[in-house]
Amino acid sequence: MDQRTEQDILLEVKNLQTHFAMREGVVRAVDGVSLTVRNGQTVGVVGESGCGKSITARSILRIEPRPGKIVGGEILWRRAHQNGQPTVVDLAQLDKAGAEIRKIRGAEIAMIFQEPMASLSPVHTIGFQIMEGILLHQHVTRAEARAIAIDTLQLCGMPQPAQTIDRYPHQLSGGMRQRAMIAIALACRPNLLIADEPTTALDVTTQAQILSLMRRLQAELGMAILFITHDLGVIAKMTEYVVVMYLGKIVEAAPVKELFGAPKHPYTEALLRSIPQLGRTGGERLAVIPGNVPDPFSAPPGCPFHPRCHRFIPGVCDTGEPPEVTVAPGHTVRCVLYP
Repeated sequence: MDQRTEQDILLEVKNLQTHFAMREGVVRAVDGVSLTVRNGQTVGVVGESGCGKSITARSILRIEPRPGKIVGGEILWRRAHQNGQPTVVDLAQLDKAGAEIRKIRGAEIAMIFQEPMASLSPVHTIGFQIMEGILLHQHVTRAEARAIAIDTLQLCGMPQPAQTIDRYPHQLSGGMRQRAMIAIALACRPNLLIADEPTTALDVTTQAQILSLMRRLQAELGMAILFITHDLGVIAKMTEYVVVMYLGKIVEAAPVKELFGAPKHPYTEALLRSIPQLGRTGGERLAVIPGNVPDPFSAPPGCPFHPRCHRFIPGVCDTGEPPEVTVAPGHTVRCVLYP
């Protein structure tokens, strides 16, 4: 966490627990996650597939998939009001299908999903899907909503927005579909944008264009971004503060420069070593993290990373869960190596 004031806090997640009660047992997909997003800030959430990044994001919006359920913790959202006095709402306590969360979802907090073709309706035009949110949250006519939708598409760099608005998703390229997804999310000018792997399915050139677009839109609209990805290159380019997740827990959190310059948790170190780098010789093998993320039904005792850790201490790492330790201002780590 940085040194800005408490009044800058937009979203504060405290000890969030989202569990899935399955026939085989309980999956603790999100197991005590705490993070803070401030006005205009970009916070990155990084980790391997299955670490709980996307479930954390969906829990914030209260669209956690069934049979997932928030069983503990708080999701404190600071709502701005016309009189200038913000109110704090605990999203975790709201009915996920109720009127209050529906006023927030899409208007104050919006989300870009991983795969546009799986998220966009194939039987409705791009314009219909953008206008749907505008008509739901704003008191405007259909003609006014269409004008807002065209302006938003233009803001998102969509070619020929006045014509593209009447096209269907299958008529657009991958990059154009992602721009349409961003336009849907930004149509109501949210205070927080959650971007869940927004560039995963795109080629490198289109990925760079989308990331550049998101930085420009953030600067123009002043919104905060919670950026979820497994790509540390994207984290380095896009974020100010990073939390590293493993098996439903945050194992390290730090300002981005400090995380890359002085990582503390062995898992973070292993992630950074596995990034391809310029200057490697042709026969040099990429570093890999041995083993796999453990089965969520049988999480190991103690530190969840200890079966794969090269700094494992028998009788210590596999007994008690390590506490969270502050190693520098704004830099925390869960590891017994830092008493």
